[in-house]
Amino acid sequence: MLLWASLLVLAPVCGQLEAASKPVISLHPPWTVAFRGETVTLTCNVLHLHAPEKIKRFLWYLGRRTLRETPGNTLEVRDSGQYRCQTQDSLPSDQVNMIFSSGWLVLQTPHGVFEGDTLVLRCRTRSRETLTSVKYIWNRKVISASNQSQDLSIPRASSNNSGFYHCTGRVDKMHTWRSNTKSVQVQELFPHPKLKVTPSQPTEGGSVNLSCETQLPPERPDTVLHFSFFGDRRVVLSDWSRSPELQITAIWRQDAGSYTCGAAAAQGVHKLSLPVHVYVQGVPVSRVLLETQPPEGRALAGEPLVLICSAAEGTGDTTFSWHREDTGESLGRKRRRSQRAQLEIPAVGGSHAGGYFCTADNGHGLACSSVLNVTVTGTPGNRMGLIAAGATGGLLSVLVLAAGLLIYRRHQRKSGDGSPGNTTRSSPATGPGQAPHGRCQGQKDSPVELQHLYGNGSLGEGHLVYSEIQTIRPGQEGEASASGASLEDEHAAVIYSSVKTQLQGDSAGKVRSQHEDATDSYENVPPA
Repeated sequence: MLLWASLLVLAPVCGQLEAASKPVISLHPPWTVAFRGETVTLTCNVLHLHAPEKIKRFLWYLGRRTLRETPGNTLEVRDSGQYRCQTQDSLPSDQVNMIFSSGWLVLQTPHGVFEGDTLVLRCRTRSRETLTSVKYIWNRKVISASNQSQDLSIPRASSNNSGFYHCTGRVDKMHTWRSNTKSVQVQELFPHPKLKVTPSQPTEGGSVNLSCETQLPPERPDTVLHFSFFGDRRVVLSDWSRSPELQITAIWRQDAGSYTCGAAAAQGVHKLSLPVHVYVQGVPVSRVLLETQPPEGRALAGEPLVLICSAAEGTGDTTFSWHREDTGESLGRKRRRSQRAQLEIPAVGGSHAGGYFCTADNGHGLACSSVLNVTVTGTPGNRMGLIAAGATGGLLSVLVLAAGLLIYRRHQRKSGDGSPGNTTRSSPATGPGQAPHGRCQGQKDSPVELQHLYGNGSLGEGHLVYSEIQTIRPGQEGEASASGASLEDEHAAVIYSSVKTQLQGDSAGKVRSQHEDATDSYENVPPA
């Protein structure tokens, strides 16, 4: 599926611009806990909202009370409380809780810790005395103990690191001090992405857009995310890139299944979406048409004939099949991912004349063409399509045999002796997946009448079972018919005969045929 996928490079992650309309407060130094008498500088950051020259004033709030208005975006604070800021055109920022402690030992934590960040905790004394022993406690568990005063760093923080922290420290062996307890909440860098498929139920052969939607917090607008898309069993559809969209230029029925997407940040944060099942709808084949080359079924004996089967509509892999209309015989089948296929008959003969139709099936139902009549004109110089019994002698033998057959047949009709009656030959059964008897609904088999000629007569190696003789009337050289009754027509001329024999040792009853050209007329052959 990698062949049909292409990436669309789009602008910022969906939802990021809307969130950026709210200012964000940053701190210097970065701690939300300080000692009384110290100063912390707050900065009101307006992200991707307005050009700096368009901001005329900044409003600061302490709790619900308006603290002051400043021309710049900074404010120095010394009092505990909840601080917010706002511009003349923005929403108020989220609040920052500042604590100015009067204690001897404090635990300092940063404001705004996100997944993937390094969480730094600092245990500090008011007099900046050096601690000889420090312990960090998380949810009543000692997670670090050191004989030297130092910060505690937790790399690549996650939600598992959220909780309540405090520290203890000693300056001498006699006194141990305990800090304030500080709640630390590690925030999501971005939520699990959601995969959006458009359209939700695509049609075979159509394009599909996959969109991996997530949102960065306004505090981290510069974080770079990379995206990737996966099919069933985590088959990779695209390499990691900054594009949150993937376009499948053509989707097929076998591409149906579950799809997911992933988002990743350089901080080592990886998240997958929930799987989305994509169902691909197929379009049944319709308006099936059979055409030929040469056009209109006008074939020349000895030349190739191409049967072209096409469907006006239909998607996916289509199985095309070609059939004779008189016998239902299947001439061939082809499977194509297209709405058109063709079958070639290398060299046509008189036996190829007749009706043809084709079928198309893409798994949503069988559709059939109308019957197209093929005519064969001309006489092939090398007797294409006819099986010679021999060279010149073979031709003469068949001509003599054909004459004998005519004479015998007329004698049989006059005498009425030894006639075993008429039999019919049914069309062969078709393979699986075809319409019954290779037919579309409403089309029927056309049985071919066969005439018994001899009961116990011997013809050398085999017994004559029946014959088919095609005749032509003057002025109808392009139309041949197979019949026994036409032999009564005094103006009929034999074009060729088909002699069917059965070998004596052939217990299976297989019928063999020999064909020869015959151009002599038997109009005046007297009855025996």
